[in-house]
Amino acid sequence: MSQASVRRKPDDQPALLDTELEHLPPELRWREWMGRVEAVIFAASEPVPREVLTRVVGRNCNLDLVIDDIRAELAGRPYELVAAAGGWQHRTKKVFGDAIHAAFGTPAGQGTKELTQSEALVLMCIAYFQPITRGELSSFFGKEVSRDLIGVLRAQELIASGPRSPQPGAPYTYVTTKNFLSQFGLDTLRQLPDFEALEDAGLLSKEKLLAGDIVPEVSREGRAEIGIEE
Repeated sequence: MSQASVRRKPDDQPALLDTELEHLPPELRWREWMGRVEAVIFAASEPVPREVLTRVVGRNCNLDLVIDDIRAELAGRPYELVAAAGGWQHRTKKVFGDAIHAAFGTPAGQGTKELTQSEALVLMCIAYFQPITRGELSSFFGKEVSRDLIGVLRAQELIASGPRSPQPGAPYTYVTTKNFLSQFGLDTLRQLPDFEALEDAGLLSKEKLLAGDIVPEVSREGRAEIGIEE
């Protein structure tokens, strides 16, 4: 039996991680914390929240300053660290979108299904007016929003069921998801452009939305951009 198997059996819990690193001088301790935080974010397939990152650093570690230092070191790299969906995630920079598109055939190389104009418009409406029922969406657009269309948005995890509406029959409402925030490079819904401000500026109107004249040009910061069918 090897020494490794003696030290830890397959069913044993892994050894506790030394997060305080008190044996290291301050500068090396900080570099180790930076490396751990970046490694965890790099290994994750979705934004990593603060509570997860705090598991690998000490009690006296200022996580926000660690993130700032990592971002500074990535200034000259083709990818960056962004806040999204309540956490942090690595994203390729917009300027390299054409190169990624040329290499993979999609801006992010992920093969994400593009949304039709109708799907994109319904998603926009849900984002701004959530929680909202399918019936309310249909009334807003003046024609039925099909279950199939809602199913497409749910399948891509851009929307999810929200609380029951107080309307007769208590229909489900729909809300956007953390994946929606992640795909559009938003940390919270508060970062959505203010609807009334867009209206006041003449950039958006309910009439244009109903007419289907709006083409949302929202970058996914290294992810596939939503396509609008003509």
